[in-house]
Amino acid sequence: MRPRLIPIAKGITMHYRHLGASGVKVSEIIYGNWLTHGSQIENETATACVHAALDAGISSFDTADVYANTAAETVLGEALKGQRRESLEILTKVFGPIGPKGHNDTGLSRKHIREGIDGSLRRLQTDYVDLYQAHRYDYATPLEETMLAFADVVRAGKVLYVGVSEWTAAQIADAARLAKELHVPLVSNQPQYSALWRVIEAEVVPASKEAGISQIVWSPIAQGVLTGKYKPGAGVPEGSRAADDKGGANMIKRWMRDDVLERVQQLLPIAADAGLTPAQLAVAWVLQNDNVAGAIIGASRPEQVTEAAAAAGVTLEPSVLAQIDEVLGDVVERDPARTHESSPKQREA
Repeated sequence: MRPRLIPIAKGITMHYRHLGASGVKVSEIIYGNWLTHGSQIENETATACVHAALDAGISSFDTADVYANTAAETVLGEALKGQRRESLEILTKVFGPIGPKGHNDTGLSRKHIREGIDGSLRRLQTDYVDLYQAHRYDYATPLEETMLAFADVVRAGKVLYVGVSEWTAAQIADAARLAKELHVPLVSNQPQYSALWRVIEAEVVPASKEAGISQIVWSPIAQGVLTGKYKPGAGVPEGSRAADDKGGANMIKRWMRDDVLERVQQLLPIAADAGLTPAQLAVAWVLQNDNVAGAIIGASRPEQVTEAAAAAGVTLEPSVLAQIDEVLGDVVERDPARTHESSPKQREA
């Protein structure tokens, strides 16, 4: 059941959903600053994008200490300065190497989590974060150590809720068991999910539902591919993600195949018939999954935020969903084993 709607300026009606079995709600559209703040766009533009998100009723903002080696958190903290803290949900993550990338500047050890949260709070200019997420699973640290450290930062009042990101079904089940024993409010998983990348559906989503955990999904438009702006057999548009040599081009390259791009072009009339832009269709598609609490969108221009926010509350008819499935066919990635590939597997000697 969706909670009440809050009317927003510019004709957008934002919707809000609970995170798992908890009482906290996030906006269906979540603004994220991976690959943009502190790296891809100027700070002034980043602030304009954040303010466009606020204008559209977006209350949830996702970042991570590893983004632009902590600079993204700093930019977001500045952009949110002066906003009513109680009206926001600030989400960040810990795991990736930061600072000088020393031997304890990464992972989910008790030391790194305790130091990591203090750094994030300082950069974000807040006394607490609403959701603190384990950015990847750490094979080098006992899960019990990680969950106990999370329990400590929760009890210290620095973190309200805890989540994970790109964890497998088995890892989520193990974490949920420990979270229950330690009374840790584990409420979410943050995986990649889009009409093209559905690897969470077979195992992660069922395990999450069993544990009372929601998905907060990233890349719902497949790094921009589902907008239809990349044409088969054509060069990449200047200024696009595929032309970004700071990391964007590497992330998107898996989709830059003509067989994928040809299928995506066939989605454009489906979006038009539904009265949506291709980007809105892509974001609305992930929100049809009832285990998804919110879809993270990024932007390099304020108007992109406003466009994506209009996907909130959209219901796609079963016939439309069937059309999308038929068009995309076998270019969709569904293998649940792909989640397991996201974290380093070996403990260093």
